[in-house]
Amino acid sequence: MARVVVDVMLKPEILDPQGQAVQRALPRLGFEGIADVRQGKRFELEVAGPVDDAALARIHEMAETFLANTVIEDFIVKVESEKAEKAEKAEKAGSAEKAEGPK
Repeated sequence: MARVVVDVMLKPEILDPQGQAVQRALPRLGFEGIADVRQGKRFELEVAGPVDDAALARIHEMAETFLANTVIEDFIVKVESEKAEKAEKAEKAGSAEKAEGPK
């Protein structure tokens, strides 16, 4: 199975109150130097079968009609390689081991 990611973000001209709230909170939490924050959505789709042009066109149509409100949001469709997926899983496993500490 292949993974396709759809990232949805508000268009730059659209006010992002959630992003602004995060931006205002960061200095109070000790995180300085962040000039702007925009919040978005990420959809990870596991695709049965090959991710060919027809599958990508169908996913693009899905994003345009269902996952994003194209009046106020932009979206990007990306195919993640199996190598990237394996590296991500290994990184998550390593992070979990660090959080648990030595056994």
